Amino acid sequence: MAAALNVPQLASSINSPVSKRGVLTIHGYGVSVRMRSAHLEIEEGVGPDRRTIRLARVGHGLKRLVCISEDGFVTLSALKWLSEIGASFVMLDRLGKVLFVTGPTASSDSRLRHAQSLALGNGSALAISKELI
Repeated sequence: MAAALNVPQLASSINSPVSKRGVLTIHGYGVSVRMRSAHLEIEEGVGPDRRTIRLARVGHGLKRLVCISEDGFVTLSALKWLSEIGASFVMLDRLGKVLFVTGPTASSDSRLRHAQSLALGNGSALAISKELI
């Protein structure tokens, strides 16, 4: 018995709505970001020119979801899903002003923070800056 195709998958390199750098930008009126059947479902656009994007938990390459809209909703379960995969969420108004940002948290190394705070006073910051330039 041959296997049946259940859910069609898009070729990630050609048809994926997520850019090569992992950014997905959505905009429009009545934007919605929610979970449906364990997939992140995004509806965006203006008037009859709307699209629906469904992202599975793996294989999407999403690192940042940028929403340029002030109208619509994002569910808590969608924000949790983004957090679990290590992606950030950014909400901008139509002029580019940042309204909301959330992102993954990195582990905190107290020795690194201490060295960074002392770098300006002990000359390390200047040496690092010269090396970078």
